[in-house]
Amino acid sequence: MLYAISAPKTYTSISCPRKPSFNLRHLAATRFRVLASVPGPNGVKVEYTPWLIVGLGNPGNRYHGTRHNVGFEMIDCISEAEGIPMNTIQSKALIGIGSIGEVPVLLAKPQGYMNYSGESVGPLAAYYRVPLRHILLVYDEMSLPNGVLRLQPKGGHGYHNGVKSVMEHLDGRREFPRFCIGVGNPPGTMDRKAFLLQKFGAVERKQIDEALEQGPDAVRALILEGFNSRITRFNLGQKYKYHKV
Repeated sequence: MLYAISAPKTYTSISCPRKPSFNLRHLAATRFRVLASVPGPNGVKVEYTPWLIVGLGNPGNRYHGTRHNVGFEMIDCISEAEGIPMNTIQSKALIGIGSIGEVPVLLAKPQGYMNYSGESVGPLAAYYRVPLRHILLVYDEMSLPNGVLRLQPKGGHGYHNGVKSVMEHLDGRREFPRFCIGVGNPPGTMDRKAFLLQKFGAVERKQIDEALEQGPDAVRALILEGFNSRITRFNLGQKYKYHKV
């Protein structure tokens, strides 16, 4: 079973430009359910299931801009693109609550270091009653070329300690979507950990910045449309991003 924790007693009210105004105190009490209801075309309220979008990384300036922190960077880009301020701490994570279209979303950046990411994801998912299929994990992936993105509906941990921690705190389940950001493999016999904790070279940084620009639109498409042909085309385009077809 996922376990729930009590919410912090103090929240901040935030309003997103051109979006519904969300009060976090009310939101915590209703676990997203009431605020997910909006009038439909015929006046009948439609209830949208919320999403939890989690970027993996390590907190602190020491790790800023490193390969292992691109998950954090993508969350920052989504936050800016959708007008969702990251201004609250809950369950050892920096969070922001808002919406993508009419769908309520919770953005999160765990602050307990990569290997303990699940200590934030499990409680947040349980408290806000986010179903497994709506927990989108965003993280670095060495099996993909640098700057290549991939959305997938489920998967294993692939020896990624952050993903492994999240799975452990979700009862070992793996049926949650992932947004992988390619960072490439270490050159020669370079240690994998040292490689991940390095910052990008100039060319690599340009590729990552381009990926970060493309990411919010891909996430928006997933949230609003699900894993459809549009996501398939997105993944195919990413596969050949730096190669001639």
